Amino acid sequence: MILLGVNIDHSATLRQARYRDAAESSGGSVEPDPVAFALSAERAGADGITVHLREDRRHIQERDVWRVREACTTRVNLELACTQAMVEFALKLRPQAVCVVPENRTEVTTEGGLDVVGARERVRALIEAMAAAGIETSLFIDPDEAQIELAARLGAPTVELHTGAYANAYHGPGRARELQRLRLGAVRAHDLGLRVNAGHGINYVNIAEVRTIPHLHELNIGHSIVSRALFTGVEEAVREMRARMNP
Repeated sequence: MILLGVNIDHSATLRQARYRDAAESSGGSVEPDPVAFALSAERAGADGITVHLREDRRHIQERDVWRVREACTTRVNLELACTQAMVEFALKLRPQAVCVVPENRTEVTTEGGLDVVGARERVRALIEAMAAAGIETSLFIDPDEAQIELAARLGAPTVELHTGAYANAYHGPGRARELQRLRLGAVRAHDLGLRVNAGHGINYVNIAEVRTIPHLHELNIGHSIVSRALFTGVEEAVREMRARMNP
């Protein structure tokens, strides 16, 4: 069984479109509530809830993260930038897992994997700090051999392969090439003893190929589930994705 982590960030994106300047992030007329979205996803069988507390707080707010940590009964996975401020926040929050991602203030959503090679010492320090606190670290990286091998050498237990290039190429000539890159990356990570997760751009169509990537432990999916939930409701959207992941 491939596990499903539901990323709730874009339910907060919808809230912020109207209530960015509200005094509170939930209650009263403020909607939708990302935590209610998370609890619905759990009821439908989500194996974990993923939240990305961005440095510019464009969607998820700190109070959202604390409420998710308090309310959710499955595994909470905090996506974070490799900065001292975010390390300190994670050590206070104590989620079950963190996933280190790159951040670009001009992007709408995370684009591209973390450059572990270029940020070696900062990444090493973060992995060590999380390990000392009993928090599992995952590195969100492209399926590049140098990045995968360094992730293993730095002691990361898990990598999350960035599937965005594949998703973007799905209707073009590069699709087969990008899928093969992911397959080879997953095999290399597994051979090095890393747990293999994947995420970004996975939807109800391309999941049929994504699920064939070897050694997958968990997929983190957000935008597509939030979008489908507008038409079917949260629980049906999650149930359908789980069924397509594990037919």
